[in-house]
Amino acid sequence: MSRLLYRLGRAAALRPWRFIVAWVLVVGAVGGVAAVAGGDLRDDYTLAGTGSQRAADLLADRFPALSGADARVVVHRDGGPVDRGGVAAAQERLAGLPHVSAVDPAVPSRDGATSLITVRYDVPVTELAPGETLDRLRGATAGLAESGHQVEFGGQVPENVTAPGGLAEAVGVVAALVILLLAFGSVVAAGLPLAVALAGLGAGVSGITVLAAFANVATTAPTLAVMTGLGVGIDYALFVLTRHREGLAEGLPVAEAAGRANATAGLSVLFAGFTVLLALCGLVLSRIPVFMTMGFATGIVVAATVASAVTLLPAVLGLAGRRVLRGRDRAEGAPIATESPRVRRWADHVGRHPWAWLLSALVLMLALAAPALGMRTWPSDASSEPESNTVRKAYDLVAESYGAGANGPLLVAVDLRESPDAAGLQRRLAATPGVVRVAPPLLSPDRSAAVLVVTPAYGPQDERATGVVDRVRADVLPPGAEITGLTAAYVDLSRTLDERLWPVIGAVVATSFLMLMIVFRSLLAPLKAAVMNLLSIGAAYGVLTAVFQWGWGAELLGLPHAVPVSSFILLLMFAVLFGVSMDYEVFLLSRVREEWLRTGDAHGSVSTGLAVTGRVISSAALIMVAVFLGFALDPGLVIKQMGVGLAVAVALDATVVRLVLVPATMALLGRANWWLPRPLARVLPVVDAHGAGPAARTAEPVPPEPSRV
Repeated sequence: MSRLLYRLGRAAALRPWRFIVAWVLVVGAVGGVAAVAGGDLRDDYTLAGTGSQRAADLLADRFPALSGADARVVVHRDGGPVDRGGVAAAQERLAGLPHVSAVDPAVPSRDGATSLITVRYDVPVTELAPGETLDRLRGATAGLAESGHQVEFGGQVPENVTAPGGLAEAVGVVAALVILLLAFGSVVAAGLPLAVALAGLGAGVSGITVLAAFANVATTAPTLAVMTGLGVGIDYALFVLTRHREGLAEGLPVAEAAGRANATAGLSVLFAGFTVLLALCGLVLSRIPVFMTMGFATGIVVAATVASAVTLLPAVLGLAGRRVLRGRDRAEGAPIATESPRVRRWADHVGRHPWAWLLSALVLMLALAAPALGMRTWPSDASSEPESNTVRKAYDLVAESYGAGANGPLLVAVDLRESPDAAGLQRRLAATPGVVRVAPPLLSPDRSAAVLVVTPAYGPQDERATGVVDRVRADVLPPGAEITGLTAAYVDLSRTLDERLWPVIGAVVATSFLMLMIVFRSLLAPLKAAVMNLLSIGAAYGVLTAVFQWGWGAELLGLPHAVPVSSFILLLMFAVLFGVSMDYEVFLLSRVREEWLRTGDAHGSVSTGLAVTGRVISSAALIMVAVFLGFALDPGLVIKQMGVGLAVAVALDATVVRLVLVPATMALLGRANWWLPRPLARVLPVVDAHGAGPAARTAEPVPPEPSRV
């Protein structure tokens, strides 16, 4: 593989315009297909086998008018009752809007100061343009607003309206450019990784649009994919660029330096990207469509950025020549620093005192992870929005006028062929602790089913609401009856994710371990990598719990109060973080093992590997942290929490893990780092993962020596 990458990189550097034009054509072709035949984004939260899904299926079959999206119009007047005539006129206008199947009778509050109108649509929310639909709701109720009423909007349609994107991406790109310019001292060197990453990103995002024509792709999938792809894409290009600069420092011609960089760092990029893809494939085990499409979408972008790093980057390196170097380094024979003496001294220091640094780092990581023991995961709702948002205002008005539970009513769907006593069920539901109101049964058009609207005493995010759902299911529901609604669906979603988290973790860790064992021909190196990645992820979970659930930074991030960690975060963050953290592990261990194969010095190879890669890993991590923190500005809570969690994990991975835990553990293990039992050595395929040619392919595993402390 390294020989193929060498030839590819050298050919691209010698004939750069061919590869650049080819990439322009590819990006243009994929973009054209996306524009002509691309699909729309659609969330698919199907939870097969759960009670809420069975109830939703029954409603869709017997109550078509209840099977689509909904919106809530909350009308309020301070100091007096609302104008009933104005409300009635608004209802008539709402009933005439596109896709509106029904408008429920207005429900007045006890004091008459608030009126609640529920608008029902005949299509799911994914088939409506949320912004346009919300504008129509505002237009239909403009008369009420003009007459002095406060009109706010809640429900599925308004809650799916998000602010225009672009700010997070712009923050990440600008920060990356500044960091690269400081690191390389060359505008050309700073711009190349960005340009290459953006080319891969463009092809990948267009690919997501094409995928949406054949499958339901979650509405947040492109944002997650861009966040991940932008970070890893810049990092991959940075790894290859750094190795290319080293080749120029050794006096190699530009094309030869590009070829060798592609054969070494480019091969590490291939394996790192493959590790990310393996981790994302673990989301398939969740068996939840929205997660699966997030994994597929992000995988498309990551694959595109890997391709751009090993094909487009060598071409632009050939075109740039020696301009990727600082001005003072461009003269032939000028000495160019390829390693950091400070990092080498630090690695040697940690290697001389491994136990002290190992234990200190472990205490820090475990302390950061400790809050995760009390983490509560729960999907976000309108109460997590800023107080200036209309859906938050609607939520607060409903809670004040009708009770907190009115924001998350439960729907009990009954198949009357199995349980005909709907009136008796209504009485038992009303007597259930935690239930404040049960509406009379609503019969289906063929009178074969009924639905009862149950108002609990608690809001959707209240932990006690889960107990109400469990009591109704365990003690009240007869055969043929199921419960759904926002809160019930949240309960099922959270439990489904909890049940499937460990299979995903096991599959991702096992497959990554096997791949790294093959690449590095070692048992302990991949095991150590997996443990350290889990430490970084655990610490990130702990910080998320403290920031969001404990509220130690919620207001700084634009949240009105402390909120639970989103149920989506555990699976998504694990898959993305495990893959991204392995990027640095693969890049670092590739250099360490390359030195080990060349010198046979188990301890010196660690210091050299860290000294050579320390600067680039630090720059790459700074870029990725900046990109991820930019996404903390996103209005969506899931993306906001993902941005913070990923930034924390990458920062810890590039500092505590790479600069402390790695040199400390490798110093303690010595040659055992590269030990592989001979039976395994004979069975495993030999992969030249370091671009070292025959030396790497013929090297035999060295028996471990006693650890030196």
